Amino acid sequence: MSVNRLLRVGTVAVASLGVLALSACGSDPEPSGSSSPGGSSSSAAGGDCPKGTLNAEGSSAQKNAIEEVISKYNEKCADVTVNYNPTGSGAGIKQFNANQVDFAGSDSALKPDEATAAEKRCAGNPAVNLPMVIGPVAIAYNVDGLDKLILDGPTAAKIFQGTIKTWNAPEIAKLNPGVTLPSAPIAVFFRSDESGTTENFAKYLAAAGGGAWTGEPAKKWTGTGAGKEKSAGVAEGVKSTKNSITYVEWSYAVDNKLGVAQIDTGAGAVELSAESAGKALAAAKPAGTGSDLALKLDYATKEAGAYPIILVTYEIACTKGLPAEKTALVKSFLSYFASADGQSSLTDLKYAPLPEETRTKVDAAIQAIS
Repeated sequence: MSVNRLLRVGTVAVASLGVLALSACGSDPEPSGSSSPGGSSSSAAGGDCPKGTLNAEGSSAQKNAIEEVISKYNEKCADVTVNYNPTGSGAGIKQFNANQVDFAGSDSALKPDEATAAEKRCAGNPAVNLPMVIGPVAIAYNVDGLDKLILDGPTAAKIFQGTIKTWNAPEIAKLNPGVTLPSAPIAVFFRSDESGTTENFAKYLAAAGGGAWTGEPAKKWTGTGAGKEKSAGVAEGVKSTKNSITYVEWSYAVDNKLGVAQIDTGAGAVELSAESAGKALAAAKPAGTGSDLALKLDYATKEAGAYPIILVTYEIACTKGLPAEKTALVKSFLSYFASADGQSSLTDLKYAPLPEETRTKVDAAIQAIS
């Protein structure tokens, strides 16, 4: 896929309601990523195409991925309108539990209290966490003349905690021998909205930071810096500010032409790629039971060639309890999203597609929705 394709913003329509979306982190302020009906229906993965409108809200981390999948899905199922509003993981879960959207996207699995609320929303039936998009999180920076930057967990934790304050700090210099580092202060940007990206990045800092990260991982940021709204906000903040740094989904770093740090896990510096992110996912362990496919990621992995800062965006859906017409729409779209065809273009968009073993489990869980 071309760079122009990578940078395109979804052109499909969005619902006028402010309550749409999927997710686990925040996103661009404008709704995007929905589809317009038109043309003839064929069939999507898993069965004949239904007709109707599907509303979802949540993760900005998967924004570019779901926009692409919606576009491809509508080539097969033209009589389904999919509205997606990337308001962030926290907002997506709240809107799902408030019965405002048909499914949600979140960059972290449902917490116990969220799962209880989701069960009530699903008419007394459990909701499931369906891993759908693997989104590497980049440590993105903007420093003139710094074409390559290596960080490790403790150094990253100190930067984002605020205990390392300048670019030429000894800890950074030691990881980057021979590199000219400015004496300028480090400007840190963080997500001001509730974000699954924030929670996953904080989990990495806690696991790999050697005690330098003092906060409890959560969707709200507890470190240092200036807050910006959504993924687009922190990326734009770094793009427009010299000597700055942030954490953001890989696609946003690429879109904004930001530098991306390599991560030294103890087994050598690892460059972010779909392959290195996939190696990290291979270290994940099951955290859910039955159709609930929540995963426990190993943020402190020392697997050679594994990029450790990844998040998994889950689509959160009712196992039962939706009206029949909504159930048909949810199953049709999510079946296509999880299909080999639906996952096929994600690498070009700077995501890592689901491994086949995981993909088949996700598909089985979707088919069990009734």
